[in-house]
Amino acid sequence: MKKLTILFLICLSFWSVAQTVTEPKNNPAEWSKNYEPFKIVGNLYYVGTYDLASYLIVTDKGNILINTGLADSYSTIKKNIQKLGFNYKDIKILTLTQAHYDHMGAMDQIKKETGAKLYVDEKDAAELKSGGKSDYETGKYGVTFKPVNPDFLLKNNDKIKLGNTVLTLLHHPGHTKGSCSFLFETKEGNKNYKVLIANLPSIIIDHKFSDVKKYPTIQKDYAYTFEAMKKINFDVWVASHASQFDLHQKRKEGDIYNPKLFMDKENYFKKLKDLESHYLEKVKEDSKKK
Repeated sequence: MKKLTILFLICLSFWSVAQTVTEPKNNPAEWSKNYEPFKIVGNLYYVGTYDLASYLIVTDKGNILINTGLADSYSTIKKNIQKLGFNYKDIKILTLTQAHYDHMGAMDQIKKETGAKLYVDEKDAAELKSGGKSDYETGKYGVTFKPVNPDFLLKNNDKIKLGNTVLTLLHHPGHTKGSCSFLFETKEGNKNYKVLIANLPSIIIDHKFSDVKKYPTIQKDYAYTFEAMKKINFDVWVASHASQFDLHQKRKEGDIYNPKLFMDKENYFKKLKDLESHYLEKVKEDSKKK
């Protein structure tokens, strides 16, 4: 995760605020690299790129797509959905784990083509409408995506319902003001699984929390999120980036269906602990500088 954060900051440094809708040209290659779509568990499928995770939840009333990667992820996501045997136009609901360009790039195009309704954490609404220009960190560097207007604004524990699936939005702010995770139940045979799509609270700033004037509650929000994420009860978990849940160490392209690969709760709590250690180090450093 720290590697991705460093790469992300390097990308930002090459771009000026003057540009309008701009994704850095030197993104990690893994963000655009194709990856074979596959079934994770029950009605949950991975349809994203090698590292930028996009998830398709298939219901009896249409489908839900979570995250759309970069702008150039559009063709990969569409192709992956079709490769799995599903109709791209059956997407009825769009949502996201965070309003950054690497998870929002193709959102506007997919929304217009499918007519799907966009559900978002209310705290990220401004960033969606501004195309990322209002973001406390990425907006400073002119790193943006095409603006998109949400149809429904959600708060912590609000539900997204479609057919036989109910997603619960979990407000996990810090990485963005409206970063969120999703929790839902799915069934495989006679077994039920509680699935967590986690937005891990990584830190992208390289300066003091107190310097973030556009997000004065950032330190407090991170503290809240770490405590909230420690208390989640789940069976299976995935995240916003494939690297965050070690997808490519667990699974190789062509491997047979095996939901047990994603039931490593110990790894989830280790990742969370590592990120919290980084957060606490930053809090300590900030307090010394005051």
